[in-house]
Amino acid sequence: MSKADAPKALETFTKGYNTAYRTSNPAALARVETGPLQAMNQPGVQAQRKTRPSGYPGYPELELTDAKFTIPKQAGWPKFFLADADSNRDDNRWLLLFVRDGAKQPWKAAYLSILSPDEVPDFRTDEEGWAEPVARGAGQGLAMAPGRLSTAYTRYLKAGKGNKGKRFAEGQATTGQVESRDKLRRTAQFWTEYIDQPAKPPQYAPVALRLADGGALAFFAAHHAEKRTMAEGFRVGEIKDSTARALVTGKPRKWLSLSRISESAVRIPPQGEVVFLNRLEGVTSAKGG
Repeated sequence: MSKADAPKALETFTKGYNTAYRTSNPAALARVETGPLQAMNQPGVQAQRKTRPSGYPGYPELELTDAKFTIPKQAGWPKFFLADADSNRDDNRWLLLFVRDGAKQPWKAAYLSILSPDEVPDFRTDEEGWAEPVARGAGQGLAMAPGRLSTAYTRYLKAGKGNKGKRFAEGQATTGQVESRDKLRRTAQFWTEYIDQPAKPPQYAPVALRLADGGALAFFAAHHAEKRTMAEGFRVGEIKDSTARALVTGKPRKWLSLSRISESAVRIPPQGEVVFLNRLEGVTSAKGG
């Protein structure tokens, strides 16, 4: 790819993203997003289409400025690059991972991570400024192969407190998830069942870039589902998630089932534990009965 392609792709994404939310148009979003990011955002626009069928003229448009691009030298397809931009939403940086499947295909954003400026890592580049892509498989000099992240993470969540493999560092995405789930598995009012599954290529292919310290910044996705069943004498209350509330099918009286997708940015060291830098999660479907 030409280095001039990256700013154009970011501009196209921003326009399409704003159009989708301003007009409640899922098709506009599909033109600029793919993979995990589309799977996470599309249901929200579909829900907005139900609540705002004529659109949202007052939508506060996203602005991405001060963009920096990390572009690996790649042969063949697919190709990818990373955009790191200042967002008008807050003081954080938006890291958008763009992919392109072929010469006749457009660039689309597949992953988004939101990091503070000091969390954005330093990438390894050559004398011409090209970054180094990291293959998914083993043998990359990393504590975990990028292609193993989704499977390892879902196994970690399934194991819960019984997890014996310290493959991931403590944090909200790991020990925090386990602890919050344990509090909801069984209460006086309901019990909750969890199912976690890896998100697999080609739609959810992980992507990684080599860091200056020899590690890697990797992006990956995972599927999560939960079913909450109410105890005798209790009913499902108000659904707080606005997307789930708009998309729910059936009549959730006794139970409510939610499907979600998560996308994460992690730092994989040469040795040691994988560290989550950011994890975003969105509801993809909801059903009750």
